[in-house]
Parts: sequence; C-alpha cells; structure tokens
Amino acid sequence: MTRPPTRTTSVPGVLLPAAALLLALAPAAGLRADGPKKPSPSPCPASAAELYEAVAPAVVSVTAMAVDPHDAFDRMNRQAGSGVLIDEGGLVLTNSHVVFGRQAISVTLDDGTVLPARIVGVDPIYDIGLLRIPVPDTGTLPKAAFAESSRIRVGDEVYAIGNPFGLEQTLTRGIVSAVNRILPGASWSLREPLIQSDAAINHGNSGGPLVDRCGKVVGINTAMLPDAQGIGFAIPSDLIRSVLPELAEKGRVIRPWLGVQGQLVPPAWKEVVRLPPVDGFLVEVVEPGSPAAQAGLQGGDTDVVLAGVPLLLGGDMIVEMNGQAVSDPSKMADSVAALKVGETVRMTVVRGGSTFRLEVPLVERPLLPQDVPSSRATALTTGSAPAGLAPRFARRSL
Repeated sequence: MTRPPTRTTSVPGVLLPAAALLLALAPAAGLRADGPKKPSPSPCPASAAELYEAVAPAVVSVTAMAVDPHDAFDRMNRQAGSGVLIDEGGLVLTNSHVVFGRQAISVTLDDGTVLPARIVGVDPIYDIGLLRIPVPDTGTLPKAAFAESSRIRVGDEVYAIGNPFGLEQTLTRGIVSAVNRILPGASWSLREPLIQSDAAINHGNSGGPLVDRCGKVVGINTAMLPDAQGIGFAIPSDLIRSVLPELAEKGRVIRPWLGVQGQLVPPAWKEVVRLPPVDGFLVEVVEPGSPAAQAGLQGGDTDVVLAGVPLLLGGDMIVEMNGQAVSDPSKMADSVAALKVGETVRMTVVRGGSTFRLEVPLVERPLLPQDVPSSRATALTTGSAPAGLAPRFARRSL
C-alpha cells in the first residue's frame, strides 16, 4: 500500500500517476561544410560546487521549541528544519510546520551565528512560514533570489540545500520529475500544485530551498514519500511570492470559506446509487458554524463505499455556482478560485427531486483543526491513497 507524503522535520520533529511519454525522433541533419553546429552555451555554466558556494550562505538552520504544560515528563518538544534568507532585512522563508505554535525559535547562519527569530506570518495550509532575524551591526546578510517556477520543466536539474538529520548545509542533486502535482485530500479552495523532484529530501530539509541550475530558488522543500525512493515535493516559488506580501503585512493568508466537504461524482456511480441525474458537487459534510450551515445546506447520512472510495449519500448536490456549471474538476476549480471574502455566492442546489437557489455570503476561512501540523501529520502518516497520488474523484472542502 502506497503511503502518502509526510511533512519533513528532523528527529524528533513531526513527519510532516504516470503518463506515457511519446518520443518523436527527427531525421538526423547533415553536417555543414564548416562542421557540426556547436550547442549553444548554458546560461549558467557554474559547477555544482560553485553553485553551492554561491547559495549556501543564504541557507540557515531553524530550531523551534514548544512547551506542553500538561506533560510533566516531556514538556519540551524541539524540532529543526531549514530556511533561506530572502532579503537583506532579515526575512527568512521556511515551512509553517517547522515554526507554527512554537514558543522559542532560533536561526543559525552559515557562519555558525545563532540569532533569535520571530514569526512574521505563517500559513499552515500552504505550509509557508516567514521569520525575521535581527540584521548585523556591520555588513549585510546574504540572500537568495527567486526564479519563476512556471518556467521549469520535467527533466530540469535541481539542487536541494538544507540540514537533513541536523547535518548542516547538505547539498543533494536531482531532476524535476513532475510539476503541478496535487497531493491527495487537497481542498478545491486550497489546491497547491507542488514540484516533484528526486533530489534527496530527508527529515530536517523542510523549509530549505530547491534551486535551479542558476542557483535561484524555484521552490521550498516541504514533503516526501517516506516509503519511496527519490520522491520529494517543494512549494513552487510563484505560489510563495503570490502570498508573501499578505503574510508580511497581515501575518496570514486570507481565504473565503463556504464550509462544505464533498466530491464530484463520476457519471457511472449515479447508475449504482440513487443520486440526482445531474452533474454536480455532492455535499457530504457541512462544517459547523460555516456560512453553508447557516444557509441550510445539508450533508449526507448514508455511508457507502464505491470502487474503494467512501461516500456519504443523502446530501445536497451543488450543480451551479455564480452561473458556472459544476460538472468537472477544472470548472470546479475555476469557480472556487474566483470566490472572494465578502462576496455572495449564488448556487443552484438539487435536494431530492427539488431544485432551488441559495445565496451564501462568504466570510474569512478560520484556522480549522485539520490545518494544524499535529492533525495534518497524523492524517498524512496513517492515511492511504489508491495507486498513484491523486485520486481523480477525491473528497474536497470549500
């Protein structure tokens, strides 16, 4: 059974489908009179050693401690990860699961200097943490530069730098093995397309940079498949940069909240179970206190398993959102991505044999129990997924 990915931190921290490739062979070109054409030079000719020397000074070790007042025998819980300096003012980028809920955080620079750090902003959902350390009285802090993660391709060479198992400033090399990888269980409103690579990622690499051939950050390492060889995941730099201003200014990422969990149901399943003969999003659970609950949406009450997938039947079916049909994953994702806090979403709902419309005002999504590192780690460690990573019809929340 394939185990799902876990977030990575050092001991004793929390552990946090393939397509056929068709190759078209072109006829070999004849040689010109002046000999074969030389390949164009690489834009980044530096060796791996030179790349490491350029990037490593901006990579830091992050140590965080939490105190449990209810555990008299093991009050102190320490975990360590990695981070990367992204500006000369002392901003450090790392993973949320390394620092979220911690009372004391320190950062160790490349030269061994240990500095206190404070949290500027965290987003447990995307697993992004932003810290600040004091700037030195003399000199400047090194920093790493971002690359556009949208430009990377499968097969591109990448490097991971971090502190696996406390082994400081370790460099590993690999290639991008997949892009836009969605992990199982990701909510429609919280979809996080990750970079998959085979660069070695271990406990303690969390929060460290994944860099391209030019030494620029294309992602932040965040997760791995513990029972696999060479399957790690990184948060893309484009996604990180899109939320950094909000994290720096407000300390969090603001998202709309409807408060329903469910899934798009394949047409074949409707012939097996009694479902409305329409395409839509089957509401299985309505989260307590949510806008959906206040609007009267209903979840399911009959538990069945179809093709190995658990399903709660008897709930409402959302067939349209703001005039957009909810009929396939891409349309569903587009509809959800357009939602904003403070707006009212207009839905067409089927319940039994009746069709009606609802208007639901959206509020800011609160931090839910499944968002926090301990709950997420438990779910990722003990859960399982069908062969491959992302079931096509997975349960999602809005």
